Amino acid sequence: METSVKTPLEVFFQPQQLMVPLFQRPYVWSQDGQWQPLWDDVQRLADRLLAGGNAAPHFLGAVVLQHVLQEAGHVQGRSVIDGQQRLTTLQLLLHAAYVEVSASGNPASAQMALDLVKNPLHFARDPEHQLKLVPTNRDRPAFQTAMRQEAGDALSGRSARIEQAHAFFRASIAAWLDGKETLQAGDALVEALSNLLQLVVIELKPHEDAQEIFETLNARGTPLTAADLIKNFVFQRMDLPGNAAEEVYKAEWQHFETPFWEKEVAAGRLTYSRSSLFLNQWLVASTQADIPAKEVFGYFKRYVSESTEPVQELLPHLRRTAESYRRFTEESWQDSGVQGPLARFVYRTSSLDSEVFKPVLIWLLDDRLSPVPEAQFAKALEVIESWLVRRACVRATTKGYNRLVVDVLAMLNRADRAQVGVVLEDYFARRTAESDYWPTDSDVREQLTGMPVYRRMTRARLRMILEAIEDHLRGFTSGRPLSEQPIRRYNATIEHVMPQEWRVHWRLSESGIPEDERDARVHTLGNLTLLVQALNSKVSNGAWQMKRESLEKHATTLMTRDVLSGADGDWNEAAIDARTQRMIDAILEVWRVPASVIGLKNAEQPSLAFSITVADLLRDGALEVAQTLYAKHSLHRHVIATLGADGAFFVSGSRYETPSAAAKAVTGSQSEAGWDFWLVSQSPDVSLADVRSEAAEAAGDEAVEGEPGAEDLALV
Repeated sequence: METSVKTPLEVFFQPQQLMVPLFQRPYVWSQDGQWQPLWDDVQRLADRLLAGGNAAPHFLGAVVLQHVLQEAGHVQGRSVIDGQQRLTTLQLLLHAAYVEVSASGNPASAQMALDLVKNPLHFARDPEHQLKLVPTNRDRPAFQTAMRQEAGDALSGRSARIEQAHAFFRASIAAWLDGKETLQAGDALVEALSNLLQLVVIELKPHEDAQEIFETLNARGTPLTAADLIKNFVFQRMDLPGNAAEEVYKAEWQHFETPFWEKEVAAGRLTYSRSSLFLNQWLVASTQADIPAKEVFGYFKRYVSESTEPVQELLPHLRRTAESYRRFTEESWQDSGVQGPLARFVYRTSSLDSEVFKPVLIWLLDDRLSPVPEAQFAKALEVIESWLVRRACVRATTKGYNRLVVDVLAMLNRADRAQVGVVLEDYFARRTAESDYWPTDSDVREQLTGMPVYRRMTRARLRMILEAIEDHLRGFTSGRPLSEQPIRRYNATIEHVMPQEWRVHWRLSESGIPEDERDARVHTLGNLTLLVQALNSKVSNGAWQMKRESLEKHATTLMTRDVLSGADGDWNEAAIDARTQRMIDAILEVWRVPASVIGLKNAEQPSLAFSITVADLLRDGALEVAQTLYAKHSLHRHVIATLGADGAFFVSGSRYETPSAAAKAVTGSQSEAGWDFWLVSQSPDVSLADVRSEAAEAAGDEAVEGEPGAEDLALV
């Protein structure tokens, strides 16, 4: 048995056939689980090459191959004992690259990709030996269909998963290549695929027991985390004698092997141990680089190799940073008492489902650097929190936050640590792009006035904002509290003053307000309050007089007393609207902006329904890359379009950026509405507009079921 780390170039270049045994399962990998993450990794590597930077190799896992004795005249054969899914996917991706790079006008790089999937003719006289991978019998026809495609061919059908994978990669590559310099982009893509991916290849001799190896590799067990790999690397690098290594382990590393750090937490589509995510965030803070969570180990090795800091000094620093991280995380979980600026920041930003600024926290607390003055530290947290909360209130995009944090860290690294709060405030005040602007008071008021926040925000996010309003009413914003304690966190119940089922007991006034207007008011800020003890359903949905009497008895929050004082004998639309403005006033006071803030420049906020793009629907799974769409008009019923990875439309080999552009190209009419023109289903007719409407409704109902436990609110 021989084990080595190889690139796809080293694995596939030589004339050979990798044969998947008949007893193995068919191809099962999917877009969400494997294709999209793999393409994201390849695209990132190629982008770095195009930018002229160095790209660290990306590890794909292990495969086991066994040499097969062949008759004379046959190419060398290997049986795929383990890893057929990743090998098949790599072959489909390489061939898709060949097709699209060839179509882009780069025959040299296209041929390099083709050389990794097909044997030269002089080595493959028999057509059966031409492909370098032979799947199971069940997958063979679909695989051969995909691998016969050439530049200009329509995307393959979607009946078999293998063909779907090939179509997905073709569409993704075509979208990535579009608009780039042909030769450089093709070269970068093929270079990334050939030499910047890595596999651990275990090669068995013909006589070795392949089944025993297979069972050992696939035995049940806990996969190694990034923290496990880093631990092994660090202690091997220190090369200490046994007793000394054990002492260092107990003092500097053992704390990572506790339930707090071993808990699996979510990060996007995947989950990682909290220790691995902490190490990821620490690396981002230390390197000012955007580091994917699953590549932490590789970046850590490079960091240690390039650093002048000895590993013996790095470990104590990591331990101290981890202790601080755990301390402020656990303090943010406490449901009562006055929180300090750090614990409050962690609690509130975690309620926003935003952990992206944790690297900035780590940088601010870095004990290797000069200390940040307490006032500037608090100001820095206030600035970031205001920026995040206000953007959440106006439903601004969160795309690009990781990159933004890297830019912020680079900027702070050049600044005076004694002025970080002022520097951060000035930085965000001058942001004007949709991806990074700091919403002004008028921006927030415009969006929150009339917004059905109960349906637009998660319960944790909305409760946190209402808690902050209550604490503001209690005087904690001004620093002159009227009460000794803020409201208890996590525990209060969000109550509608006018119930959601208002039609039973709440008659419309003689003013003639339509029912739909009242429905809209019910979920706005002015109609919501926090109750320490929930009302029973009869009272909660009862008439105003009954509910008012109950609220008067149980009005332990100032915001509920505000309801009673503002009702003026009745609770109606006018009272709700007036209270909404008072609550917005409180939000603007809690999360202030400086007078110098510019806000969003030369752009208008889109309405909710029409801010949803095809790319958004692809990202959320409502549509799929390479999905077929059909023309609605009977005259053009035969015309189909295929979706690219970035939301572009491909019709008869031409690319269109929007649904309407593609529809106009088909009909010749300049007034064609593409969202209604394109169908995702013909029986019954379901248009893109229908899918968009469903997505808008779903966005309004997001996260109304279930509540996270206190220990999970600070997680990614």
